[in-house]
Amino acid sequence: MFDTVLIANRGEIACRVIRTCRRLGIRTIAVFSEADADAQHVRLADAAYPIGGPRPQDSYLRGEAIIEVAKQSGAQAIHPGYGFLSENADFADAVEAAGITFIGPKAASMRRMGSKAGAKELMQAAHVPVVPGYTGADQAPDLLAREAARIGFPLMIKAAHGGGGKGMRIVRVLDEFLPALESCQREARNAFGRDRVLLERYVTRPRHIEIQVFADTHGNTLHLNERECSAQRRYQKVLEESPSVILSPAMRKQMGDAAVAAAQAIDYVNAGTVEFIVESDESGTPTGFYFMEINTRLQVEHPVTELVTGLDLVEWQLRVAAGEPLPLAQDAIRQDGHAIEVRLYAEDPEAGFLPGSGKLERLRLPETNAHVRIDSGVIAGDTVTIFYDPMIAKLIVHDADRASALARMRDALSQCEIGGPKSNIEFLERLVRHPAVVNGTIDTAYLDRHLDEFMPQAEVDRGLLLAAATAQLLSQEGAARDAAAASTDPTSPWAIADGWRLGHAGKRDLAFLHRGDRLLVSAHGSGGNYRIEHDGATHDVAGARLSDGELSARFDGESRRFTIDLDAQRTVAHDGQRRLRLEPVGVYRRDAGASGDGGNRVLAPMPGRVVVVKARAGDEVRAGEEVLVIEAMKMELSLKAPRDGRIGEVRAAAGDFVDADAVLVTLET
Repeated sequence: MFDTVLIANRGEIACRVIRTCRRLGIRTIAVFSEADADAQHVRLADAAYPIGGPRPQDSYLRGEAIIEVAKQSGAQAIHPGYGFLSENADFADAVEAAGITFIGPKAASMRRMGSKAGAKELMQAAHVPVVPGYTGADQAPDLLAREAARIGFPLMIKAAHGGGGKGMRIVRVLDEFLPALESCQREARNAFGRDRVLLERYVTRPRHIEIQVFADTHGNTLHLNERECSAQRRYQKVLEESPSVILSPAMRKQMGDAAVAAAQAIDYVNAGTVEFIVESDESGTPTGFYFMEINTRLQVEHPVTELVTGLDLVEWQLRVAAGEPLPLAQDAIRQDGHAIEVRLYAEDPEAGFLPGSGKLERLRLPETNAHVRIDSGVIAGDTVTIFYDPMIAKLIVHDADRASALARMRDALSQCEIGGPKSNIEFLERLVRHPAVVNGTIDTAYLDRHLDEFMPQAEVDRGLLLAAATAQLLSQEGAARDAAAASTDPTSPWAIADGWRLGHAGKRDLAFLHRGDRLLVSAHGSGGNYRIEHDGATHDVAGARLSDGELSARFDGESRRFTIDLDAQRTVAHDGQRRLRLEPVGVYRRDAGASGDGGNRVLAPMPGRVVVVKARAGDEVRAGEEVLVIEAMKMELSLKAPRDGRIGEVRAAAGDFVDADAVLVTLET
C-alpha cells in the first residue's frame, strides 16, 4: 500500500478519497485553485498546494502542475477522482513517466474507450451488443447528414469523447440535424477539447443500466452488479439506485457477463463502469440491451454500489493500484438490500435548472447513520463558485427493500434545508414521491416529457402557512422574554410580545415573501393560543409549542406536527411531505417592482463566459430567437430575445467574462 497519495481533484470526491486514505493510514496531499483556497478538501488533507487560477484550465486541468506537486510532496500515487483529468490518457502516461502510480486504468485502455466511436467498434468485435449507428472518422457535415438519414429518426448525436451528458442532442427530423450538430460539436469542443461525434439510433422508452466492474493486474476481472440511472433530465442523472427493479436474474447475469467481456476486451485494470441502454416494450418489459460506453473512472453514483455490497470502492482502487489482487471473487460479491442516491444542487428548477452560486448561509443535512450517508465537499459558510459543478452534497440511503429505501429518502430530504443560493430540494422531494419513480416505470426521457409534474407548486398550502406564522409568533415571544431577562426590568409588562394595546385587543401583523408575492397574516393572542387571519379566513391555533425545530399545535381542533427551520432570513415549514419556504419582511415594506424595460434587454442570468454572439446591431429578431450563448458551471445557456424588435447594441464579444445581470444586448425602444 502507498504511504502518500495526491488527490488531483476537488469537492466531495476529494473529501471522499481523503477519508478512505485516512482510515487506511495513508497521508494525503490536496491541490487547489485560487477559488478553493479555503475549501473543505484543502482543510481535510495533510498538506495542500496551490496550482493556479480559478478556471479549471488554469488549475485542475494543468497536469504538469499537479505532477510537480506530487514530486515535491513525495506522493507515490495520484488519485484523479472523476471529471477533470480522470479520463485523460496523456495525463495518465505523464504520471507513470514521472515514476508515480496513476490510480486508474492504463492510458492504453483509456485511449480505446476515450472515443465512443472506437469503443463501439471494439465492443462489436467482442460480441457485446451495440446500438446501430455511425462511428466513422469522416466528420464532414454533409456525410453525417447522409448517415443520419440512413439510420433514421429519431437519432442521437453524441460527443465521441467525454461524458456527463455534454455534447448530446436528440434529433427528430432531418431539417434539425445540422443546427443540432453545430451546437453539439461546439459544446464538445469546449468541454473536452475535441469535437468528433457519433450517431446512434435513439431508443424510445430507454432504461439506463450501468455495471460496476473491477480488474487487477493478476488477470482477475469481476463486476459488482448494476445501478439503474433512468431518472435523468437532459442526460444528467438525478436519481440512481441499486439493484434495478426491471432486471430479471437471467438478464442481470447476461449484462454482468457482457460488462466483464467489455473490460477484458480492452485489458482493463482498476475501477470502471460499463453503461448499457435497455430497450423495453410498451408494457415496460425489457426486450434487450445495448452497450453505450465505458467510463474509465469512479462514478459519481458509486456510493449506492458500496452500500449494497458493503465494500469501499476507493480502498479497492488503492489496493489494485498498489499491485494487490482483487479482495474477493465474483461469487463472494453480495447484493444486500436497496440503496438510492440523489444529488443536492445549487440550481433553480423553476428557471430551467439554472445553476446557482453564492455563500451557503444555511446548510442543514440529516444525521448520518446506518441508513443515511452524506458525501459532501462543503459546509455552511462555504461558497458555491461559478467555476465548478454546483453540487452541494450527495444524499444516499440504504434499507432492506426499495419501498423502505424510498421512505428513508423522503424522510432524509425533509430534514434538508439550504439557505443562500436556490436549490433543487423541492424538486427532489416531488421526484421521490412521483408514481413513475415509486412504481419503477421511469425511463430516461420521462422527466423531459413531463417536467411540469415534478416542479414545486406555486400555490401556498394553508396548513403550512399557519404553521410558519405560528412559529414566527412563538419565536417573537421567546425573543422578547430573552430581551426582558437581560434588561434592567425583567418583569416589565411592556416586554411581553403579545400585541396588547390600551383600549383594544392585541393584534400582530406578519408579512412574508413567497416567490416574489407578499403574504399578510394577522394574529390575536399569545403564549401558543392564537386566532390567525389570512385572505379572508380565520383559524384557531391552540396549545402551540416550538422545541428543537418541531412545532406541535391544534389547528382548528386538529392536532398536527411540523418541522420548522427559522431564522431572520427564512421561515421554512415542512409537514413530512411538502415544504413552504418564506422570507419574513417588514409589514410596511414596499418591494421594488420590475425596472419596466426588461423587454428591451438581454441580461446575463449568472456570471459566465460568452461563447457565441449571434446578434449584430441593426439585426431584426423575433421573440425567443437565440442572440447569445454563455457558458457557466460546465453548461451552455442560450439567451434569447425577449420580444420582436431590432438590435440596438451588443455589449459583449465571444470570450468575454460577464457578471450576473450584466446587460449583454439591448433592443431599440
